Amino acid sequence: MRVEGGPSPASVEPAGFVRWFETLSNRDVPLVGGKNASLGEMVRELGPQGVRVPDGFATTAAAYRAFVDANGLRQPIASALARLAAHEKSLAETGAAIRARFQESAVPEAIADAIRSAYRALGRRSGEGEVDVAVRSSATAEDLPHASFAGQQESFLNVRGEEALLAAWRDCVTSLFTDRAIAYRDRMGFDHLRIALSVGVQKMVRSDLAGAGVMFTLDTDTGFPNVVLIHAAWGLGENVVKGTVTPDQHVVFKPKLDDPERRPILARTVGSKALKMIYAQGGGSPTVNVETTSAEREAFVLADEEILTLARWGMVIERHYGRPMDVEWAKDGRTDAIYVVQARPETVQSRKDAGVLRVFELREEGEALVSGQAVGEAVVAGPVRVVTTPQSADAFPTGAILVTRRTDPDWVPLLRRAAGIVTDQGGRTSHAAIVSRELGIPAIVGTGNATAALPEGDEVTLSCAEGPVGRVYRGRLDFESAELSLQDLPVTHTRIMMNIASPAAAMRWWRLPCRGIGLARVEYLVNDEIKVHPMALVQPDKVTDSEAQVAIAQLTRGYDKPAEYFVERLARGIATIAASRWPDPVIVRTSDFKTNEYADLIGGAAFEPHEENPMLGWRGAARYYSEGYREGFALECRAIRRAREEIGLDNIVVMIPFCRTPEEGDLVLAVMAENGLRRGEEGLQVYVMAEIPSNILEADAFAERFDGFSIGSNDLTQLVLGVDRDAERLAYLFDERRPSMQRMIRDLIRSAHAAGRPVGICGQAPSDYPEFAAFLVECGIDSISLNPDSVLAGLRTVAEAESRRQTPQPSR
Repeated sequence: MRVEGGPSPASVEPAGFVRWFETLSNRDVPLVGGKNASLGEMVRELGPQGVRVPDGFATTAAAYRAFVDANGLRQPIASALARLAAHEKSLAETGAAIRARFQESAVPEAIADAIRSAYRALGRRSGEGEVDVAVRSSATAEDLPHASFAGQQESFLNVRGEEALLAAWRDCVTSLFTDRAIAYRDRMGFDHLRIALSVGVQKMVRSDLAGAGVMFTLDTDTGFPNVVLIHAAWGLGENVVKGTVTPDQHVVFKPKLDDPERRPILARTVGSKALKMIYAQGGGSPTVNVETTSAEREAFVLADEEILTLARWGMVIERHYGRPMDVEWAKDGRTDAIYVVQARPETVQSRKDAGVLRVFELREEGEALVSGQAVGEAVVAGPVRVVTTPQSADAFPTGAILVTRRTDPDWVPLLRRAAGIVTDQGGRTSHAAIVSRELGIPAIVGTGNATAALPEGDEVTLSCAEGPVGRVYRGRLDFESAELSLQDLPVTHTRIMMNIASPAAAMRWWRLPCRGIGLARVEYLVNDEIKVHPMALVQPDKVTDSEAQVAIAQLTRGYDKPAEYFVERLARGIATIAASRWPDPVIVRTSDFKTNEYADLIGGAAFEPHEENPMLGWRGAARYYSEGYREGFALECRAIRRAREEIGLDNIVVMIPFCRTPEEGDLVLAVMAENGLRRGEEGLQVYVMAEIPSNILEADAFAERFDGFSIGSNDLTQLVLGVDRDAERLAYLFDERRPSMQRMIRDLIRSAHAAGRPVGICGQAPSDYPEFAAFLVECGIDSISLNPDSVLAGLRTVAEAESRRQTPQPSR
């Protein structure tokens, strides 16, 4: 490393070249950049609150400017950038020329001495002598609330020794003029010559012996603010940040984090984690990627307590900065201590217009070619372009679908031309995912095989509008998009709720102005998330089909008992739905598959009888106390109890479907109590579906046993009118608005209110017929639960009906 002798510039004292983190705060961004100022702020202000940050120091903007001035670099930089602006030179030529000048330049002795002195002091402070450090760039316009400079400059890990540190320092200041950094500053309107670069030198956390990752204090796809999203992989954190691996993912519910009795982890998904970055043993590079073992790929990097600790730290950091944050963390494998190594403002979801909800919907089905994690909620179509290096940017057609293994910051100029992104590797916090959100384009990451499976040049449709799984379909499919305004909406006395089919849908629609969820169906979760018949998990010896046995073994791998697979996945799914509306009530209906539908679950054929008319057969409440399903219902009860009492979503209301008689209700409530769900304890309310004429005709008796009613208009209509709701030839007779139906509903509301019980409706009719919703308001119904796409129109319809009825408006 060449060091220039002689005095430092007269205007700068050598002591001004270095600052220890504990002497810095957020006010020092002009001095040490956003990243290093934030580290100092956390050391000073959040260390006393338990947030651990590795020790270190930063070189200042003065050191950078002294380096530039001592080597006469300002004029060459300005000239090169002027030629770029005049289109006389390309971006690649300009960046290479400036970087070459930096690399040819010597580090003034005063700067080198200041860095050496601080490095020696860091070794003494750590008790390790020649300490290994991370060397990271921090631009003075970096990590502002309106712009993320993440990945624009270089970082170096496992740097050891004074000469290696000085070389890494010069490489960092050189990286202020990477092609991607130049392009990003041009796009964001920053003056290249007014920005300086600080370099942070931080004691390494030995996460090569454990794991590392990133954390966001909101949901990065939907903007839902009440969760912390944590990604984790084995080894150093670069693989997570760059999207080289698909990490573990954990979602934690913020409002219950301060309750020591709860463990509010809403979701845990194990990632493939195929590689881990560790310290290299010799060779030219200080780090190397190696393959993980099968045991590492199947195991979670973090234990529950570590997940909760990180989430609590995330809340501390977010509260201190007053905005959602993007945090990098690392776990030391020698001590098991966890550290925060970076924190910056989240710059995408927190800046979106909260008053507008843009929605996309596919209008036709197609052949799915690949799938992965959806990033964003949009749908786009275009030709496939498989790209292996970012140097192909000039040949990339604007509006094409970019398909590649993974991306890093060098890809940004190319990404700006793509309509959508598909990668083989990475998770929701990988580089491709973060940049796609910034650019406002959809991405599907972690597909595993997109570069091999998607033919070059073929037209495809990329859909991120179907929940957490994104899919690429063959051809251009028909889709539509709409912008829904959430401004100037009326306030209604009738509680407007929402019907939700999945946790992903609950998160997607969280911005809608509802006051709870009126129907969340357990059977949808069982069918989509669990896939296995519950009895096949408690009585596996009765499953004789070999394909079913293999499928069950694969799904339940990693669980001590197969039944725990069902309980955990159902509990976390229910809890996620409830979290989307907490503290408003979320009514969870226990499973109401018909026997033919149960038989279609994996292993289900062994437990289900053949019925000529499953609609009126062994379904709903009758199953729950029956010996043929009692153990299966016990798993449902355990899952609901876990969601309410362990995870902490006590806004969950249980609803029992197709309960034919009051006495049957007693039997169901007794089975629930046997499994720890006792009506009235821990605030538990239990509703009953009003979907059989007996529910209305004996409403007073049902009201003695249940806390409320929810009208299921589909089943009630078919039983009142004697019309199979699936009979095409009789479809013209199926009408919820018939006088007989209206009389039943009016009588139920009157009887229930006389007993002090609320009545809602969760069927399809209010969504389909505005006049039916108006009728319900006239009857004094307490709540109306609508499909998400009908909520805004339904809200206005109810408000108009209430104004005609002159119902007093509540204050909020």
